[in-house]
Amino acid sequence: MVTAAQNRSWYKRNEIAVTPWLFLLPGIAFFLLYVIIPIFQSFWISFHEWDGLGEKTWVGLANYERLLGGDRKFEVSFWNNVRWLVLYLLAIPLGLFIALFLNQTVRGIRLYKSLFFFPFVISQVVVGLVFTWFYLPNSGLFDVITGWFGIDIRGGVLGNPNTATYGIIAAGLWPQTAYCMILYLTGLNAVDPEQVEAARLDGAKGHKMLWYVIIPQLKPATFIAFVVTIIGALRSFDFIAVMTNGGPFGSTRVLSFYMFEESLSEFGFRMGYGAAIAVVLFFIMLLFITYFLWSMYQDEKGAR
Repeated sequence: MVTAAQNRSWYKRNEIAVTPWLFLLPGIAFFLLYVIIPIFQSFWISFHEWDGLGEKTWVGLANYERLLGGDRKFEVSFWNNVRWLVLYLLAIPLGLFIALFLNQTVRGIRLYKSLFFFPFVISQVVVGLVFTWFYLPNSGLFDVITGWFGIDIRGGVLGNPNTATYGIIAAGLWPQTAYCMILYLTGLNAVDPEQVEAARLDGAKGHKMLWYVIIPQLKPATFIAFVVTIIGALRSFDFIAVMTNGGPFGSTRVLSFYMFEESLSEFGFRMGYGAAIAVVLFFIMLLFITYFLWSMYQDEKGAR
């Protein structure tokens, strides 16, 4: 005898398990089409010499041998990315301290939140233009302020190879700090007030309260802040393109900008070499993200 449950269609019998996947399917399809497949295409193209239009010529590891065999532009770009990584991470503690300040209940706090949130909603191109004007030699506000203290940077911040990279990083830190601040403000709303009260009863206050009670509960926000900041530092293309276009004398190039120059700019159309740079950049990002994922997994495993 056939029951009513057996008469139902396969979808009706598995509706609870299948329906979420139907909603996820368009997102998964776009992710595969625009992220996963291009990653493998980049790997494949990096083994070829190709101008982007004609036939590909197989060259094996020749592009990687050229990269690691003394390409001066690659070395400059790589070490500039290291500077970006180290200094860009300052956005995380800065964002945390601003979030702690904005989490207070004081008069005018909404105005302060709006002012600190403002850089996050501005386009990076606009931020780059604003800082370019800020750094203008002789007439820029930065030059005027440093002139009060008798500091003279020859050629201006962006015109001097020794200071240009640091000037661009400072511009990038402004919106990145705002982003980290938003993450930490969200995390502070989820802090357990009972743990805070218990710590107060035990005599914890000030930096001890912050270090032993607040920060451990902000680990998810810190993880996201680290990942997003590292990715932002490694793909710092917009600011460089707007503020210096890789100059002066190529001193502000990073890997993402060098990849663009080799692949799509007037100097090259060397898609294979550009793809090899992209692969190196991908593995650097993957290394950092894997490390943070492993660290979070170990922390959660130890907390069980």
